[in-house]
Amino acid sequence: MKDRTDTNRASLYAEVTSRVIAELEAGRLPWVQPWDGAACGCSMPHNAGTGRRYSGINVLILWAAVIDGGYQSQRWLTYRQAQAAGGNVRKGERGTTVCYADRFIPKGEQARAQDEDRDARQIAFLKRFTVFNVDQCEGLPEALAGVPDMSVETDILPQVQALIDASGADFRIGGVEAYYSPGRDYVAVPPQGAFGEPINWYRTALHELGHWTGHKSRLDREQRGSFGSGDYAREELVAEMASAFACASLSIRPTVRHADYIGSWLAVLRGDEKAIFRAASAASKAADYLLAFHDGSIADPWLESAA
Repeated sequence: MKDRTDTNRASLYAEVTSRVIAELEAGRLPWVQPWDGAACGCSMPHNAGTGRRYSGINVLILWAAVIDGGYQSQRWLTYRQAQAAGGNVRKGERGTTVCYADRFIPKGEQARAQDEDRDARQIAFLKRFTVFNVDQCEGLPEALAGVPDMSVETDILPQVQALIDASGADFRIGGVEAYYSPGRDYVAVPPQGAFGEPINWYRTALHELGHWTGHKSRLDREQRGSFGSGDYAREELVAEMASAFACASLSIRPTVRHADYIGSWLAVLRGDEKAIFRAASAASKAADYLLAFHDGSIADPWLESAA
């Protein structure tokens, strides 16, 4: 049983990593999909039955599925949830595999750890689930199947500014480069006039704040890597996805900040099939950290319409 579980876990890591590598090799970034051509507005995917947002690697998986399937919704259900909601999955529809990662303490380990005066050892596990977009279902209530009105940019930008202000970050405006200084713990972004559109200034600000979350006093990520190193590439990957997740949560279409790092990211992913899982998980934590400063004035329209 254990061997089969380990094999399933390994195959899922390899399967997802291979898919991301293929996208990067083609010059596409899975966290920056061509949202202009998408049938639905850019937002975070969530479970229509529980209202819970998906996180980590599942965001990339479900975003890709929305684009590939041409779906109009960011809502997903398991087969049983569709039935419980009064509908069903249409015959012939293929589901999308997502995963759930966690840890557990084996039976008897807690007692052994107490006897040996040590911390109990935990075992990681990865479980697959199959979900269906609500567009693949029929007979669902309108609250689940309908398409909400998306927030407009003029309403969103003041809320992003309020988030930046509420974060308390040492945020410096000026100069010609956008960056985060880990040693001195400050964010620097050029004036808004240096950007073609105001929205791009906010996208850049969220990217640099993604780095800011990694300071040892906050989420404590490894940020000591020098330019061109594997550690540097991994941190940039986290910040790229953190910005994309935060933008989408605020109904802002993500864009790429550092496409020139694709080669470095490919090297990291080819060397470790779990790297994209770790980076996506860290990005979700970073985005959640930032979004905790949001006052909720701009709610996720997909969640709001299903309430």
